[in-house]
Amino acid sequence: MATVKSDIDVTVPITTAYNQWTQFESFPQFLSGVDEVVQKTDTLTHWKVSIAGVTREFDAEITEQHPDERIAWKSTGGEDHAGVVTFYRLNDDETRISVQLDWTPQGIVEKAGALLQVDDIQIGRDLKKFKELIESNGFETGAWRGSVEREQDATGR
Repeated sequence: MATVKSDIDVTVPITTAYNQWTQFESFPQFLSGVDEVVQKTDTLTHWKVSIAGVTREFDAEITEQHPDERIAWKSTGGEDHAGVVTFYRLNDDETRISVQLDWTPQGIVEKAGALLQVDDIQIGRDLKKFKELIESNGFETGAWRGSVEREQDATGR
């Protein structure tokens, strides 16, 4: 499994950054390779992605969500990936966004890309696109402020 981590500081309040990130259907505006995201329920999204000439579709479940703090998800079939986006208030008008993605590269091209850290470079570029989008707008295009509590396993974790 490959892990990608990246951070970026944006010059908007934490609530603005978080609210925009909850607009999953707008992800194609700043996430390269993402063709479409459809929010099916509060916790289920359907993705269409094109990476290295390969198109895939899968569902992802939001496993934890706390307003102005974090959003975590995992795939529910097909693709093997999970991730978390964490929001840190730096001051009234500045927020740090930290992204961690865990995924299993498939095929030679994806495995080579992960080995060469092309995925790290791409997520950094995508976060810069998010920064440009949210800072140029100055406001979010929508918001979902609900909470999703992480399920605990049999050991209480």
